[in-house]
Amino acid sequence: MTPAETAAQAWGGRVLRLLRDRENHVFEMALPSGARAALRLHRAGYQSPAAIRSELWWCAELAAAGCPVPAALPALDGRLLVPLPDGRHASAIAWMEGEALGEAALPFARPLVEVLDLYHALGALLARVHRATDALVLPEDFTRPRWDLAGLVGEDPLWGRFWEHPAASPEQRAVLIRARDALRERLAGDLGLIHADVLRENVLVNGRSVSLIDFDDAGFGFRLYDLGTALVQTWAHHEQPQLRAALMAGYGTTDGAMVEAFTLARTLASVGWTMPRLAPDDPIHASHLARALHCARAVLG
Repeated sequence: MTPAETAAQAWGGRVLRLLRDRENHVFEMALPSGARAALRLHRAGYQSPAAIRSELWWCAELAAAGCPVPAALPALDGRLLVPLPDGRHASAIAWMEGEALGEAALPFARPLVEVLDLYHALGALLARVHRATDALVLPEDFTRPRWDLAGLVGEDPLWGRFWEHPAASPEQRAVLIRARDALRERLAGDLGLIHADVLRENVLVNGRSVSLIDFDDAGFGFRLYDLGTALVQTWAHHEQPQLRAALMAGYGTTDGAMVEAFTLARTLASVGWTMPRLAPDDPIHASHLARALHCARAVLG
């Protein structure tokens, strides 16, 4: 029996297929009721059990408040998080219908006018999630990572010291350090719980409405960082200014310079993300470095 099949038993479920293999293994699961769910096998050592329980609590509260996010599903014994024999933990969340807004490095399949409407809807959803969160009283044991100055551009950022990427040349490292130091002075704004990973594959589209999935990297951080992460994959797209304008209008901000700064912050964090996760010859190292360097020169001048 595979670890996924073992985990599915805790919900009385049956594994249908693998959906994603990134930080977590995510499977589509059939429940005894006939409904579908997403079964997650959390990578050991990435988020603590307490942090995962906090994420599940937050998503359940957001779903109860009417936000289109996946609610946690208790196992047959009532637990939201189930330990597995291999040291990992499993959780299950409600199935969310829809297709991804897009995929990294690929152009949009929808007409631009439709995409702009969806980015406006995404901005409005992020504002709604932030407002609903501000109305919550967090449990005393609530814990999540921090996407604040220290977490993004401190001496030990959450995703690693990006300026020390081994594939970067001395000149490139100098640009990364300049960007880090500039952002330490520039980044500002409201802080609170954020999704922190609003990539196109984490935004599901149903007609003209959108929903948000994969809160695995959620934490306490700058609210506009959510907008920056939503724009990082389209940095080089010719329609990027229109996407940014639509997203900002939906969210209700006019601070384009700060949104660009947080987009830069995400490109830098993504460089750090690659270091412990990808093989040295993986081409994503070069593409993430190139994007961060281009973004840094464009934003900083």
